[in-house]
Amino acid sequence: MDELKQKTRSTAVALSLDTLDQLPAGVGRPTYRRADLTPGIVHIGLGNFHRGHQAWYLHRLMQQGLALDWAIIGAGVRPGDARMRDSLLAQDCLTTLIELDPAGISAEVIGSMIDFVPVEDGHRALITAMSDPQIRIVSLTVTEGGYYRDASGALDMAHPDIVHDIAHPDTPRTAFGAMVAALRNRKQAGHAPFTGQSCDNLQGNGTILRQTLIGLARGIDPALAGWIDSEASFPNSMVDCIVPATGDAERKRALALGVKDAAPVTHENFRQWVIEDDFCQGRPAWDLVGATLTQDVHSYEAMKIRMLNAGHQVLANAGEILGLPTIAACMTDPQIAPFFRKVQITEIAPHVTAVPGITPDAYLDLITRRFSNPEIHDTTRRVAFDGSSRHAGFILPILRDALSAGTVVSGLALTEALWARMCHGTREDGSVIEANDPIWSDLVTVAERARTTPSEWLQQSQIYGDLAQHDSFATAFEGWLALIWESGTRTALVEYLSQPYD
Repeated sequence: MDELKQKTRSTAVALSLDTLDQLPAGVGRPTYRRADLTPGIVHIGLGNFHRGHQAWYLHRLMQQGLALDWAIIGAGVRPGDARMRDSLLAQDCLTTLIELDPAGISAEVIGSMIDFVPVEDGHRALITAMSDPQIRIVSLTVTEGGYYRDASGALDMAHPDIVHDIAHPDTPRTAFGAMVAALRNRKQAGHAPFTGQSCDNLQGNGTILRQTLIGLARGIDPALAGWIDSEASFPNSMVDCIVPATGDAERKRALALGVKDAAPVTHENFRQWVIEDDFCQGRPAWDLVGATLTQDVHSYEAMKIRMLNAGHQVLANAGEILGLPTIAACMTDPQIAPFFRKVQITEIAPHVTAVPGITPDAYLDLITRRFSNPEIHDTTRRVAFDGSSRHAGFILPILRDALSAGTVVSGLALTEALWARMCHGTREDGSVIEANDPIWSDLVTVAERARTTPSEWLQQSQIYGDLAQHDSFATAFEGWLALIWESGTRTALVEYLSQPYD
């Protein structure tokens, strides 16, 4: 077996433009010439999701000889992004996408990205790239918690990074400060603005991006803010594809397929992209390769965020506490899987409307199949990451709607109690849960207090707002958290499952 592994490694082709014709016959590759591509998009946040989703849609167009003037220039604003830049530039910005379908695994190399700007303090190279009028779209995947929103959803003008960017507009810290600087350059040069396209899991993501840029610009130059507001566009969108993090296992999958790729992307055999058709400088014809262009993104967003993204949180916190490694493992668990389904049917789906072609019940069946895919090693840790943003963005809006409508909230309260227990930082087997949230140390401190006084958890007003004042939720939450600490997670799940469907 060791000899076979060594042979696989030695025969795998190191990915580059020069070696594309040496790839194994079963691995797809670009049919377009990279020399024919010119840039039209700067994308900030070159993680796995972007490469497995938006970059793939563009690649599919290029395979048809279309959108050759819309190639992607990658960018990052965090120090860790420099490692991704080094990895991708070393292989000419090519990426191996590995589709993990239970019926069979397949791979293709995509080449829609052609460069990656230097990652540096002050973001001078990024600002220069976005100032070029050839760039007509600047897109982002910076995570749900990356938009500097306060508890009310407004731009947090007191955040140190925002304060810095207003005081130092030429050397910003944030992606948004860099975008504002580039828009200022374009305005001064007499160029049109670019479209700002958020691809993060936020309902109204384009509206939120507009709010962030205009709020920041207003603190720098009110006239610039007015120009951005009137001339730029910020389409809302809904994005969907399960894309696990890359580690040694994923790189070994690529090697087994005959490709040596430092940053391959594994993904499920499902993608969806619903986009508001509002682009001030044009766009690629994504609708020709499966994207839905519409003026009504909201209902699609609501279904996906409330059922899939919120559903992920229902699963992941319980799974992490019980030491289950993946979402697929959670979907085979005798208590977690029925807990997920019951919460969806009784407490989430009633607050979701149908969209063209699919009802909430049918969507639940779809995501159940997707979450259960054993080939997708999507870790509970990845899904549970940044719970302070994900619970606030995915779970709590449903909870507020349920409280307003007077419908049941027991399962949603249990979901929040499981998150509070997870944030204690230990699993039930005694193992440590490593830091998994930007405010992890604060959450651990509050979770320890909540162990004996559950109401302490809901006093985090930056997350829960006034929800602690809703007796039906607060009472249910406190009861569940007390039961979890007294008798364990499985006891709480069994107790919830024993309650009749309302």
